[in-house]
Amino acid sequence: MKKAIFTITLTSVFLLSCKTNSNSEVSILKTDKKAQEVIIENCMAEASKYMLYSRERAEELDKGLKIDSTIAYLWQQKAMPLFKQGKYEIGMKFIDKAVIYDRNNYQEYRAFIKCIFAKTYQEAIQDFEDCKIQNGNSYVMDHSYDFHIALSYLQLNEFEKAEEIFKNDIETLRKSKGDDWVHHLDLFYYGISIYEQKKYEEAIIIFDLALLKYPNFSDVQFYKTLSLFSLGKNEEAKILFELGKSNNEKGYTINEDNVSYEKYPYQIVSW
Repeated sequence: MKKAIFTITLTSVFLLSCKTNSNSEVSILKTDKKAQEVIIENCMAEASKYMLYSRERAEELDKGLKIDSTIAYLWQQKAMPLFKQGKYEIGMKFIDKAVIYDRNNYQEYRAFIKCIFAKTYQEAIQDFEDCKIQNGNSYVMDHSYDFHIALSYLQLNEFEKAEEIFKNDIETLRKSKGDDWVHHLDLFYYGISIYEQKKYEEAIIIFDLALLKYPNFSDVQFYKTLSLFSLGKNEEAKILFELGKSNNEKGYTINEDNVSYEKYPYQIVSW
């Protein structure tokens, strides 16, 4: 009987101890979060006084990180201007830190950077696949994880795999949200994955769908022109070539936010 009472007492003490520690940890986490928010606010107020690419701005971010080196947002802010300057190797060290301290918010951003900026496509695929395990086929920078995975395969010359992923992603989007939600860039790269396999008639069908959404899209017109030439439709191709060239000169190209910093895959800068 005494043994039983002793066991119950020890169990009660253990459970009480766990509860106390748990509450204490939650309290510390809340305090840390509030403290970090204050650091971020003060740090960014000072950093914003300087140009985005300046050493002074980076130094202000360093001051915040010296107080608390686990603030993922400040690591991301250090990385972002470097990516826009093409300094991928340095920037990646900083964004890796952000992912260590806040994987939920920054792994998809890192994956996007690897796909569009750094062009380390195998690593981009690995990051996006990991993000899919956590979030499903979610979105970053207005496009799905699968879009970026397919684009990475396209850049690795794995055209059939890219085509399959683009096709499934577009069909899923059409079924769940309707055709209006399918982006012209989705269709452009889907068409490119088919074009690269020399299935020119099929590619033209997809290119035409992209042109329905963005009629002056010069990059689509360029690759449709090449497809027409490959099919021996030379007169039609010549007319489209001149139209596409004119649209390109007017600036009707890929219109993603980051295109001012980085040339996108298959983008025709000048004809």
